[in-house]
Amino acid sequence: MATGGPFWPGAAQRLGTALGAGVLVTACAGSGGAGARSTASPSATPPEVLCARIVAHWSREVLDGGAYGDYQSMGLSNGQYDILRSVVDEARAAKRREGAGAADELIDRQSREGCAARYRSGGPGVDPWQ
Repeated sequence: MATGGPFWPGAAQRLGTALGAGVLVTACAGSGGAGARSTASPSATPPEVLCARIVAHWSREVLDGGAYGDYQSMGLSNGQYDILRSVVDEARAAKRREGAGAADELIDRQSREGCAARYRSGGPGVDPWQ
């Protein structure tokens, strides 16, 4: 009897392939595959929340003089840019009157309110520039 070799040619390769397939099936079953309890994927962030985040971010950048560009370079729609301009105008006045803290709070509040109003009926109109 010979030692050190398989009983038939290619046995080690077929055994490795079978073991690999078993590992894959086990991994898939553990992560929501067949026979496993499925978990829901995280929900998408609502557009009004995304709008408020990006408008607030760019409002702070513009107010601090750190950045300014057209709405496209900021990743904003024309309507979101309109909200930003209004927020920045009011934040500048609040900063002069009441200081940076008041301007920061105003940016958050006005961004949320402006974006909520914009997306209240499900989003902008059919015109992409709206």
